[in-house]
Amino acid sequence: MTATLAPPTDVRPKKKRRGAGGEGGAGRASWPVKISVLLICFLWIVPALGVIVTSFRTVDDSNSSGWWEVFLHPFKYIPQLTTANYTDAIHQAGIGTALINSLAIALPATFIPILIAAFAAYAFTFMRFPGRDTLFILIVSMLVIPNYVAFVPILQLYSQLHLAGTFPAAWLAHIGFGMSLAIFILRNYMSTLPKEVIESAKIDGASHFTTFWRLILPMSTPALAAFAIFQFLWTWNDLLVALVFIGPGENQPVTIAVNNLLGQQGTGWELVTAGGILSMIIPVIVFLSMQRFFVRGLTAGSVKG
Repeated sequence: MTATLAPPTDVRPKKKRRGAGGEGGAGRASWPVKISVLLICFLWIVPALGVIVTSFRTVDDSNSSGWWEVFLHPFKYIPQLTTANYTDAIHQAGIGTALINSLAIALPATFIPILIAAFAAYAFTFMRFPGRDTLFILIVSMLVIPNYVAFVPILQLYSQLHLAGTFPAAWLAHIGFGMSLAIFILRNYMSTLPKEVIESAKIDGASHFTTFWRLILPMSTPALAAFAIFQFLWTWNDLLVALVFIGPGENQPVTIAVNNLLGQQGTGWELVTAGGILSMIIPVIVFLSMQRFFVRGLTAGSVKG
């Protein structure tokens, strides 16, 4: 008898089915996650949309009906939309000068702490000295202290130095309040950099300054950009420090200028929305131009391995 051969079995590994439990579905979000994201987006977009629509409405329309009426009755309200609110906001509050003042405050208050904190982060990461870890913990612990507790002694010091109402007053305040966060972010990022680079630089006879300026600083661009976004947005949108250390006047930033548009009885908020839109343009441009570094700079150092 002739033996029949069995067909060869398929020994190739079977592909895992894509799905929520499989490996291929690891990046998929479940329905609760999608619904939560949509809800959060809705809560953010609706107020922003209301601000944009109100900034183009007339005073009478803003006082007589809600901004959503533009979408419910478009043929009635859309022809009445105008850009007069932006013109009035610029002329009444001096938004143009205030924008320049905000840039004069935000740019130095962003770049100076980055440079100082980068030096400190390098020392805490790659240099050995007594009390290094204790000093780092002390600096980071300053994050839990609210900045307003230091306003009174700082004001007394500024009055003695005749700095009240000037740009350096706001620079020093923002630099001091933002230094702890800058050192924390940059130190965490630098700790993830390969130590072989530092060792090879030492073998070549490079000093600490040369190693920092030519190697560590260019490699830390994502973390520097991430903190720059934080610090710039903080100083640009700040109202408390601006009111305390600068106040209304020729040096007032855009936050004070927009706040002055609001009347004593709550009137004039159609001008406030127009001024708010104008003040948002530069921060949005900064964020969109540097967002590719944002996640990389914040997540570096969070996990090891």
